[in-house]
Amino acid sequence: MRRTALAGGLLTAALVLSACSGAGDDDRADGGDRTASSAPDRSTRTTPATPKRWQPTPGVAWQWQLDGEVTPSVDVPVYDIDGFENTAADVARLHRAGRKVICYINVGAWENYRPDKGEFPKSVLGAGDGWAGERWLDIRRIDVLRPIMEQRFDMCRDKGFDAVEPDLVEGYANKTGFPLTAADQLAYNRMIADIAHARGMAVGLKNDLPQIPQLLRHFDFAVNEECAQYDECGRLRPFTAADKAVFHVEYEVPNSEFCAESRKLKLSSMSKKLDLGVWRRPC
Repeated sequence: MRRTALAGGLLTAALVLSACSGAGDDDRADGGDRTASSAPDRSTRTTPATPKRWQPTPGVAWQWQLDGEVTPSVDVPVYDIDGFENTAADVARLHRAGRKVICYINVGAWENYRPDKGEFPKSVLGAGDGWAGERWLDIRRIDVLRPIMEQRFDMCRDKGFDAVEPDLVEGYANKTGFPLTAADQLAYNRMIADIAHARGMAVGLKNDLPQIPQLLRHFDFAVNEECAQYDECGRLRPFTAADKAVFHVEYEVPNSEFCAESRKLKLSSMSKKLDLGVWRRPC
């Protein structure tokens, strides 16, 4: 279910993602929203203003639950849940409770348990990514992967999700079975962001710390695993400096060792157990 953690950019096969964060003015039912409509049309036409996509702001609290039935039992403004395993009714239930909802989707690896597994030709399937039934994708094959990812993001949009968390967007730093480069990853990640934005959804950059300078303007928030454990949280400052949320989780480091720095950096931080159930311990 959950995904990657980075240690210096490499995949660690024992991690699971979830995060959340502190209190304060951003812990409000609008999900740290900055969705003001664009300026009204002052011409003689009456074309309605187009609302901006959701923009989560630094410090907004969240819940990441990829296991078990998702309910709005945790009183936070943002939920991150599996896009395939939850229905439009599940998303609507969270919306009625005042939550913004992020759609978790794997965009970097093939999974043999997804309903669209047959859409991927064998030519784009690489080495295993450390999880049973999963193989890295050849992200150079944008001609093949783009229409598949467009269909997945259509699903997120049609179910009513506000944003997408695309996972495994750092294959270039792993042993994928393909000679992927940083340039290949930048092109693919920008494509993923464009697909989400074209559907009116926000999109988060998952890990991939080395490419933050090149990707910051393309992504609306960040999702990070274990930056405290690897002493890398400072590398996420560009997001919070741009008034964009950083959803951060630790699995092994106790809150007492990272929450003070998280507050200084305005990260949305919490501890989660590897099963990514309801349990959480926010800063």
